[in-house]
Amino acid sequence: MSSVTEENREEKNPLGTEKEGKLLVNFAIPCIISMLVSALYNIVDQIFIGQGVGMLGNAATNIAFPLSTTCTAIALLLGIGGASNFSLKLGAGEKEEAAKYSGNALVLMGIFGVALFAVVMIFLTPMLRFFGATEEVLPYAETYTRITAIGFPFLIANTAISKQILADGSPRYSMMSMLTGAIINTILDPILIFVFDMGMAGAALATIFGQIVSFGISLRYVFRFKSVRLTRESFRLDGAHVRQIFALGASSCFNQIAITVVQIVLNNTLSYYGAQSVYGSEIPLACAGIITKVNQVFMAVIIGISQGNQPIVGFNYGARKYGRVRRTYLLAVSAATVLSFVAFLCFQIFPRQIIAVFGAGSEQYFEFSERYFRIYMFLTVINGIQPVTSNFFTSIGKPRLGIFMSLTRQLLFLLPLILIFPLFLGIDGVMYAGPIADGAAALVCGYFMVREVRELTRKENLIKI
Repeated sequence: MSSVTEENREEKNPLGTEKEGKLLVNFAIPCIISMLVSALYNIVDQIFIGQGVGMLGNAATNIAFPLSTTCTAIALLLGIGGASNFSLKLGAGEKEEAAKYSGNALVLMGIFGVALFAVVMIFLTPMLRFFGATEEVLPYAETYTRITAIGFPFLIANTAISKQILADGSPRYSMMSMLTGAIINTILDPILIFVFDMGMAGAALATIFGQIVSFGISLRYVFRFKSVRLTRESFRLDGAHVRQIFALGASSCFNQIAITVVQIVLNNTLSYYGAQSVYGSEIPLACAGIITKVNQVFMAVIIGISQGNQPIVGFNYGARKYGRVRRTYLLAVSAATVLSFVAFLCFQIFPRQIIAVFGAGSEQYFEFSERYFRIYMFLTVINGIQPVTSNFFTSIGKPRLGIFMSLTRQLLFLLPLILIFPLFLGIDGVMYAGPIADGAAALVCGYFMVREVRELTRKENLIKI
């Protein structure tokens, strides 16, 4: 009887029947667009601020960036955690349990969003100083962050809900929500910054208007899930469900937390060693901020692939179709590696042109930017392995390995190197820390990748027997 039930379930859900390549394309492309749109909120602000405010404005958005990654960390904790459990339960045919995980995640989004807004408003100035703000940059960072903090609850909820929309099999709806907000932000940025001469405040207002509209579109979907029906019981917080959401969302969350910690240390290191160099403190802060945002666009594509991979892998692992799991994962890694190579070429050949998009600067400004780009991003070509592998382990219900994978580059390798290398190489030490950390992380992830592929092959052969 169970085999009949499983067979019927597969017939109804394309995740268990369609070709892996077609499924990955159908899910990954909307995810990539959604992640790119999310990255564009920061990029568009950076471009218009660079043109309308200048280098200090760019430095200010870099100082505020850890708060953006904190929002993403919370959103992924709840969004990926809820969506991964949703997919696993849906693949196993347990629709009521899938609905409970979705409802619990939604309640947690509201709680965490409001809490973060309160903390930021109370401790704004000391927080920005801790992030590395100099006296010249601090006023710009305060103006920008005081307004963008209003949008934090909406940003967290929208990003997290988009993962659940994806798990429910509607990647295009998720993409439409994010794209609408980005278009609004892009239209309002030049109007508020240049026409109304609002500077940093204008960029911040454009951002939160876009986030609120995107949230409204995503919230509408919550009451129209295709696979499950949310009831009042679904929204009642349950300790077991909350713990499991945290467990499967921890990998993606910790990766963002690690990025936040590294960014704070990086800002302070650049400011300190920059002051001892010919560049001063502000040039390294502004340049590093731009390069971080550009890299975020590249990583948005990679993360989009890994998130498009999640519902396919989660559903088929829950349905014990290990061959489909293995093939989908290898397709995702291959696609991420090809795109990483394209990004590597762009970063090595066109660094000055990319930096120039974000505004004018002195020759020293461009000199530092070009060297930072070429050295720090030298091993971008292998950067697709870690996020895809980390999210893969989370998708199949192995959160500990997922967490470990997510922390390898940022905390295990990059953070110590950022602290140690400048002691001997000055500000150049920060640049060389990047590629060494990238290479070490890829080796570690590659080892676990090969081991898990062999295990999936073994399980597939056992089922055939």
